[in-house]
Amino acid sequence: MIRNSDMRFSVAPMMDWTDRHCRYLHRLMTRRARLYTEMLTTGAVIFGDRERLLGFDPFERPLALQLGGSKPSDLAQASVIAAGFDYDEINLNVGCPSDRVQEGAFGACLMLRPTLVADCVRAMKDAVSLPVTVKCRIGVDDQDPETALFALAEQVVAAGADALIVHARKAWLKGLSPKENRDRPPLDYALVHRLKRAFPHTPIAINGGIATLAAMKAQLSAVDGVMVGRAAYQDPELLLAVDPELFGEEAPFADAFEAIEAYYPYLERQLAQGERLSAMTRHMLGFFAGRPGARRYRQRLTLEAVQKGADLALLRGAVEELRGSAGNAEPTLAGAAW
Repeated sequence: MIRNSDMRFSVAPMMDWTDRHCRYLHRLMTRRARLYTEMLTTGAVIFGDRERLLGFDPFERPLALQLGGSKPSDLAQASVIAAGFDYDEINLNVGCPSDRVQEGAFGACLMLRPTLVADCVRAMKDAVSLPVTVKCRIGVDDQDPETALFALAEQVVAAGADALIVHARKAWLKGLSPKENRDRPPLDYALVHRLKRAFPHTPIAINGGIATLAAMKAQLSAVDGVMVGRAAYQDPELLLAVDPELFGEEAPFADAFEAIEAYYPYLERQLAQGERLSAMTRHMLGFFAGRPGARRYRQRLTLEAVQKGADLALLRGAVEELRGSAGNAEPTLAGAAW
């Protein structure tokens, strides 16, 4: 079961970004956010290295796995495998427009086949006791969004979907690249709000173009939750405001310096297991944007962390150098502009 409060704030699944290192870092900055894995295809889950692909640190929870696929039996099998890893939710991707998913006829392509999506949800629900949710677009190509979105919602809710997460713009499978699909065509938040009014008992979260706490709060007056993608990744300090501003709870740390300090033990463990420093520090480039020394900090992480033998001392040095550049004027939640 998904409660409305479970959906209140989440960080979107993002390919090549929301890996386990990223999620651990994000969890340090917000205890309440729901985190999502990168999308994994059913084939990868069923036939791939399951521990490498599905394993995660329990600290990351609450954590949802996003699956990509269109065959109900494969999605059911992948869900059973995922349930053994103790995820909190399984999410079906009905929104990604990449060439890869188009070749496999899943992701946003499934907006054209709402009955199949319902069959997939039903098979997943029959296979596991975990909540099963759907992340979709409002339509694709020449579909009328109102018709397409409501048709999909009606069928998947009837099939047992526990919640819907709606990226409030169409996807163009032909004519736009995946990158262009993130910004075009225009967002239609009002349509998602109408969907929520039509399905008052189904938790519904909204995604797309939401980048500030003020915008999040405005959306929460109309839907149950907001899902934030690039804004959370490119400005991770935004996450420090989530717990106090959206949940009325104290932030885990006063500022980014404290959060990064808390990340060091995890980095040390990963380095001891043979992980490269750059695999983890690449998720930290968005910290301190616009502050004195930030450019030098990014340069060091970009150019030096990739070198053979790079260790935690490099990161510590980069952070302390930036702290010194800022004249020891550390930003705090009280003084930051969120």
